[in-house]
Amino acid sequence: MNIGLEALQPYPFERLNALLQGVTPAGSQTIPLTIGEPQHPPPIAVTELLAEHAPLVGKYPTTNGSSSLRAAIARWLERRFALNTVNADQQVLPLNGTREGLFSLAQAVVTHGQTGAVISPNPFYQIYEGAALLAGSSPRFVNCDHDNGFTPDFSHISEDQWQACQLLYICTPGNPAGAVLSTTQLQQLIALAQEHDFVIASDECYSEIYPDESKPPPGLLGAAATLGVTDFRNCLCFHSLSKRSNLPGLRSGFVAGDSRWIARFRRYRTYHGCAMPMHHQIASEWAWSDEVHVAENRAHYRDKFNAVTPIISAVMTTPIPDAGFYLWPETPVNDEHFARELWQRTGVSVLPGRYLARDTPKGNPGAMRVRIALVAERNLCVEAAERMASCLREGW
Repeated sequence: MNIGLEALQPYPFERLNALLQGVTPAGSQTIPLTIGEPQHPPPIAVTELLAEHAPLVGKYPTTNGSSSLRAAIARWLERRFALNTVNADQQVLPLNGTREGLFSLAQAVVTHGQTGAVISPNPFYQIYEGAALLAGSSPRFVNCDHDNGFTPDFSHISEDQWQACQLLYICTPGNPAGAVLSTTQLQQLIALAQEHDFVIASDECYSEIYPDESKPPPGLLGAAATLGVTDFRNCLCFHSLSKRSNLPGLRSGFVAGDSRWIARFRRYRTYHGCAMPMHHQIASEWAWSDEVHVAENRAHYRDKFNAVTPIISAVMTTPIPDAGFYLWPETPVNDEHFARELWQRTGVSVLPGRYLARDTPKGNPGAMRVRIALVAERNLCVEAAERMASCLREGW
């Protein structure tokens, strides 16, 4: 048996279910604000295309995806990140969502048994940790806390540790705090990747949910091009339609960047057996080619943040995220106790921050915080915020 299986920790939502086991929530309507599953309606054009092309389930899809889908993705990257040319055949690979790609990449990149081969932010998307463990390594965590603006503080990584690294995971905008790595920060990491020859896997699945239409978050490939790394050497970015287009069930995303690693990863995935269904490819092509529905989606999130943030901030210290759809407030008591009591007293569920992070010599950067996912419709988010505020005013 792969010994990495024994090291896998329960998923955050498993831990939350155990925490809330046996607790009866107050009120008749519960409001879950835990899972980052978009609740806005998917684009009608996508559901129509899926229905129209459903008979294509009778055909085997290819690992590489259709040339038209790859071309649509390449053109989107060029528009979004001001890139001169993205080679759709050599620098783009469709994925069944970013989750499977971020996980399986480690199997292709990491030398089994190499110590320190993976570096990950902390808190983090638990897929990064699982990928490292099942690739025969274990992640070196870099804390993201208030002192460094909730971005990873890489200043404590030594030359030897960078040299041992084969795969660096970053998440920008970050999960859960929504912090965005600047172009300068990204370029510093790119320079390190060139020097020490490791791969950067930039998880950018929240990049299209941001408050200011004139200031979209930068991305890894844009930073590389500005730095003069026009072949995106050692750089791979991951994007998804789940958040951008409210299509989490479509399982559609892509990886793009360094053509050498795209070719190697394509070979791995040919054996791995992951290929996007053809009718999903057609629907995805439309979604990557249309920005109207994405701007409308951002407007809905902007409206919710404007309505909810003042209510929560009045009773909890709440950093304003650069992007994404989470709030990451401090709790007045232990975050597990807070989440359990809040569920019992209000029927609102939130995720204890410690479930998204790991203990380090400097502590657990998720402790004494909770993640609030503003994915439900506006009225439910406001109702949940008001219940939380009322509960906090009553005291703990």
